[in-house]
Amino acid sequence: MTKHKVLIADPIADAGIKELQADQALDVDVRIGISPDDLLADAAVYEAIIVRSQTKIPAEVLNAAKNLKIVGRAGVGVDNIDVPAATKNGVIVVNTPAGNTISTAEHAFSLMTALARHIPQAHATVSAGGWGRKDYKGVELNKKTLAILGMGRIGTEFARRAIAFGMRVIVYDPYLSPSRARALQVELFQEVADAVKTADFITLHMPLTDDSRHIINANLLKKCKPGVRIVNCARGGLIDELALLEAINSGHVAGAALDVYEHEPPPADYPLLQSKNIIFTPHLGASTEEAQTNVGIEISRNIRNFLLEGTIVNSVNTPSIDSKTAELLGPYLDLAEAIGKMLSQLSPKGVEFLTICYSGKVSELDTALVTRAALKGYLERACGGESVNHINAPGIAEKLGLTVSETRPSDTGEFTEMIEIITGNEEEKASVSGTFFGISPRIVKINDYRVEADAGGHVLIVSNTDVPGVIGTIGTVIANHEANIAGMSLSRNQVGERALTVINLDAELTPAAREELLADEHIHSAKLLYL
Repeated sequence: MTKHKVLIADPIADAGIKELQADQALDVDVRIGISPDDLLADAAVYEAIIVRSQTKIPAEVLNAAKNLKIVGRAGVGVDNIDVPAATKNGVIVVNTPAGNTISTAEHAFSLMTALARHIPQAHATVSAGGWGRKDYKGVELNKKTLAILGMGRIGTEFARRAIAFGMRVIVYDPYLSPSRARALQVELFQEVADAVKTADFITLHMPLTDDSRHIINANLLKKCKPGVRIVNCARGGLIDELALLEAINSGHVAGAALDVYEHEPPPADYPLLQSKNIIFTPHLGASTEEAQTNVGIEISRNIRNFLLEGTIVNSVNTPSIDSKTAELLGPYLDLAEAIGKMLSQLSPKGVEFLTICYSGKVSELDTALVTRAALKGYLERACGGESVNHINAPGIAEKLGLTVSETRPSDTGEFTEMIEIITGNEEEKASVSGTFFGISPRIVKINDYRVEADAGGHVLIVSNTDVPGVIGTIGTVIANHEANIAGMSLSRNQVGERALTVINLDAELTPAAREELLADEHIHSAKLLYL
């Protein structure tokens, strides 16, 4: 039995490692602290790689890792993984957003209370033999205004604790609905500047993106209330650190508490270290026994379940799917991909749009992955040597200028369920529809022709004039080239006009057979397809 190769590159809980090692279908290498050069050299060996924040998975590693299917981050952030490069290479990226939620929320809240009461500075003074009681007059949290930037899991937990301490909580999160904000007993602001201008404390709990980088900057700090205190336990780079230092030195900002930094660990000449009004911790947000155990076990199970069952949980670059849903969607994925493959060989040139119509029972499912399967099938021929899969298919479609959409027509027609894919441009279009006969996937419509054919294998599609003798000619040519017919479907919309013949073959028909068919004056096109 061929085993799935898994690399653990960063420390995770022993319980998580043991879960992977206990499965006989997995071959697990624990190489903590693997060098970038060794990772690049050996990446192609592995189907899965598990990291935390230390090991970086850049584009060059992903390009070299030809067998890699999934990268798991034991934690929330994935900024040490080149997600666009992973997506391009068809590698799923997953994380564990829930495992360290409480740990990080508690650490951030601890930093806020320590910041309010100067606890680290007072401790250092007493430890050095001093007292300095008058130097450390703090402020209460009760009745103060707290601005939370980012109301995901951690921000939400922080808000609950702040409300319990009697704080007024205002939030900025472009993805939080007003109704959800009301349920959480927080005030929602649409602009970050409005959220921070009355805040006594600000805490950040958002991912680092192009939009959020330096969201706390010199301009925003000027709009903050004098004496504000800032906590960052989210991601380094959310704060312009030099602008923060300047604001603290000027007295406009009373202090800050940082657990994350733009460069980790900070260099020896890191200028913020000179400030007595900043509290520093070495990225401890997730550093509790409970959190490390939780994320280690969670990422290990997610990796195992993907490799062995196809389950996708907490993916950042593809729809998540559990094992039951994967089993349910399996036949639809195969049918959609087969339809996409067939349509790619029947479509007009210069296709601008691709529309997938789901009707009947399939329309009630989450079809995001089915749409990706259809795109995969359609795009494989369009991309030359570029590999297309469920992960990178949407990005490739966008790069090609292909507008992709889904519809769910209310009229199911004669079938209890059907998947139809339509492609085209302003002048012409093509379509293929499929359904199931029992559990067997079938192609039931090509353009305006009602057909019935297997959705797999070798297929010959002939467009011909509806006159006597054409079917005999087709059969003779196929026989002369020693191909066997597995099934045949004839369709016409009007006597004597164009007809469509769809033939399933047991083996590939040679291009020479196609040329022989086209030599007949009544045969207008002959396409050899493989689904």
